[in-house]
Amino acid sequence: MALHTLPELPYDYAAPAPVISPEIIELHHDKHHAAYVKGANDAVEQLAEARDKEAWGPVNGLERNLAFHLSGHILHSIHWRNMTGPKEGGGEPLAQDGVGDLAEAIKESFGSFAGFKAQLSKGAATTQGSGWGVLAYEPLSGRLIVEQVYDHQGNVGQGSTPILVFDAWEHAFYLQYKNQKADFIDALWAVVNWQDVARRYAAAEERGGGPLLEP
Repeated sequence: MALHTLPELPYDYAAPAPVISPEIIELHHDKHHAAYVKGANDAVEQLAEARDKEAWGPVNGLERNLAFHLSGHILHSIHWRNMTGPKEGGGEPLAQDGVGDLAEAIKESFGSFAGFKAQLSKGAATTQGSGWGVLAYEPLSGRLIVEQVYDHQGNVGQGSTPILVFDAWEHAFYLQYKNQKADFIDALWAVVNWQDVARRYAAAEERGGGPLLEP
């Protein structure tokens, strides 16, 4: 039995339209995400074979493949849940909407929602090549940070937990937005599912136990 499986979308292909076209959602989920799931499973199997045979020659490449495909699988799994339809999503997280802790954490960590939005937008839009813009919980300080993820797994704080991810790979937008990555990132704010982001923040904070004063 495969260790990793492709999760079902929590909505139909047309739900995020017109921000993201149904064609892109279908290709992105059914083809690209599925390829990362297969890649992760293949790497796990090949590493098991290397252990059984004590054949460690290819281990460096196998570990890199596992990191690449598994991180792609994880980030995409978060990405689908981070989004909803434009009628239900977007705007700004507000206390009266049941996401007060998240709203307060954003203000504490970035000074304002506007400052956070600008930083994540610029971070995602200026990734060099393929990558992601990520809002993550950093457990040592107990604060939120913005990270640029190159490919799927590089340039992140160790132990940080992604809670809101913007996919800035070309396959996420090119059929609809052509080479205008910044326009796509700006449009994504209209479909952010703040309830999902708030749940992820609460879970990360609980696991982190609040600010860690000592490493």
